[in-house]
Amino acid sequence: MNALFPPPADTSTIRLRALSLGAGVQSTTLALMAAHGEIGPMPNCAIFADTGWEPKAVYEHLAWLRSPNVLPFPVHVVSDGDIREGLIRGAQGERWASIPAFTKSASGKVGMIRRQCTKELKIVPIRRKVRELAGIAGKRSPNHPIIEQWIGISLDEVVRMKPSFETWQVNRFPLIEMGMSRRDCLRWLEKHGYPTPPKSACIGCPFHSDGAWRRMRDEDAAAWADAVAIDGLIRSGFRGLCGEVFLHRSCVPLDEADLDTLEDKG
Repeated sequence: MNALFPPPADTSTIRLRALSLGAGVQSTTLALMAAHGEIGPMPNCAIFADTGWEPKAVYEHLAWLRSPNVLPFPVHVVSDGDIREGLIRGAQGERWASIPAFTKSASGKVGMIRRQCTKELKIVPIRRKVRELAGIAGKRSPNHPIIEQWIGISLDEVVRMKPSFETWQVNRFPLIEMGMSRRDCLRWLEKHGYPTPPKSACIGCPFHSDGAWRRMRDEDAAAWADAVAIDGLIRSGFRGLCGEVFLHRSCVPLDEADLDTLEDKG
């Protein structure tokens, strides 16, 4: 165990341990390690927040995780809307949970839209579910932790660690406690004969690297066609936004973007 990042010291008041499951490499490893008894105490459940726009492979992997005899605890799926449909509505002037898409003004200035999607479509529905499971939905929040949220951040992502700002919840990062990197997670999965999880990210996420966009283009024709279509639909129409909106950082239509970076060409 990494002494720099020990687990929460006082857990006497905890009544629910919930694992935030993105169904990617780290959170899958965390769930399976818990199932093997390598991290404890056993969580009461895992929760997957569905944005409605994950790749097919992610939904198939999630279905496997939820199948009998894989995990000894339930996996709840929660949703607060479809991010793809929200984008389309946003381009028609309606309210939307904004994604960090790129903008280009008439003068050529490039900007980025403030990200609301993670909070509204992932954090909020998970928060609502854990409060329900802990029996405090619609009630006054206790002034001490009763929920321990397990988050699958690995050692190479330590900068993403954030404490809970709620008095009733404490965040825990078991992979960091174990000193495990993403590569360690992949090795653990291989050692135990588990499949390599797909990358968990929305199909049209503007944070995709060129390599990720290229793999989608070359290996997942349906997802690529969908991303290209949505990119073409969101060019304008958003309330309060000037200029054009793009999914790719180069601010050109996605199917025209140069996805061969210098590193890739070398």
